[in-house]
Amino acid sequence: MKKRILVVLFFLWIINVNAQTKTTAPAEVVVPEFGKILDSLKIKGSVLIFDLGKNSFYSNDFTWAKKGHLPASTFKIPNSIIALETGVVKNDSVVFKWNGEKRSQKAWEQDLTFKKAFQVSCVPCYQEIARGIGLKRMKSYLKKLAYNTMVFGPATIDNFWLQGESKISQLQQIDFLRRLYFSELPISDRTQSIMKDIMEIEKTDQYVLRGKTGWGFNNKIDNGWIVGYIEKDDKVYFFATNIEPGESFKIDDFRTVRIIATKEAFRKLEILK
Repeated sequence: MKKRILVVLFFLWIINVNAQTKTTAPAEVVVPEFGKILDSLKIKGSVLIFDLGKNSFYSNDFTWAKKGHLPASTFKIPNSIIALETGVVKNDSVVFKWNGEKRSQKAWEQDLTFKKAFQVSCVPCYQEIARGIGLKRMKSYLKKLAYNTMVFGPATIDNFWLQGESKISQLQQIDFLRRLYFSELPISDRTQSIMKDIMEIEKTDQYVLRGKTGWGFNNKIDNGWIVGYIEKDDKVYFFATNIEPGESFKIDDFRTVRIIATKEAFRKLEILK
């Protein structure tokens, strides 16, 4: 009898432990103030922030946040990882030589280190990288990284993130960044360290912001990204902002408005001052 009671108590303990350790789905909290920020900037879209400590997503529009868009230059994050893992790029100081041809961005018309090419978002440099990786390895590594929504073949190996049927949502962007941050991707510590360095956008006494911007076109409509994470007070907050210009928006401001909107959203949550 005593033995039977002990067995029952043991199984009750197991059930209790499993209940306590079971992962709870993150909450989705609608923040109308994010939408007001976008309206004030004459843009539309969604700001999505994930507070790891509170296991909560915050956004003005979860329907938009779950919709897929071309990754544009945010794909330079997985592209860089694969380049480093395959040895196509040896380290962050490898230099991409400019051949003197006219390029769409003045910042690309020079020799660029790998780190600088990432930070100025040099499309020709990363097209060279993608061709060096090749179709088979690109598909294999994207599968390993669970970055599974890219669509490409031999003819599109160097532009599938800029045009075509490839799609990624804001939620998927944050999932990938979270796995990168917590060393859950099947990549080396060296690659993780290099990525952490080249992704740094801003460092202050209060926080460090790492990430990547992107600018693509969905059905001839400008579509802008900024994705990344903020480290502050031993905490980490992931974000993915996706926007499009509204009426009377000045397209010359499209590069800067993505970070402005994102920082304002962090201020609304009182994460940044």
